[in-house]
Amino acid sequence: MRVVVQRVRSGRVDVDESTVGEIGLGLVVLVGVEVDDVAADAVVCASKIAGLRIFRDDEDKMNRSVEEVGGAVLVVSQFTLAGDVRKGRRPSFVTAARPEAAQPLVQRFCTELESRGLNVETGVFGAMMEVSLVNDGPVTIIVESRDGKIL
Repeated sequence: MRVVVQRVRSGRVDVDESTVGEIGLGLVVLVGVEVDDVAADAVVCASKIAGLRIFRDDEDKMNRSVEEVGGAVLVVSQFTLAGDVRKGRRPSFVTAARPEAAQPLVQRFCTELESRGLNVETGVFGAMMEVSLVNDGPVTIIVESRDGKIL
């Protein structure tokens, strides 16, 4: 599983000109599921992200998690994170999981975040989405897992 985490002041997802998910302070999280990913990958990535100390403390150091600042999480599924650009100029998506395998893992990821008390908003799986956000920092972190372990 490949996840891109952005610390934001706000984030929103629109589908067909309607807002389907919106947050204030928190994280916009783009989730890419690959063919070999399993439920343990969703669990370990969600746990890592919920506890990431990437928010400022009173001394202006990145020392607080989204949980500690009372932030929310906007989760957007994004199969293009599995794109392989090593050959040619067109990305290959052969390692991206099929929707019937990916959607339950994205949902599991969201459920794990919610189980930690986080407010989780989402886009619409498989839809053409417009994602808007105001980066805070900017702070962008990439989290990857394989076989239930963070890489």
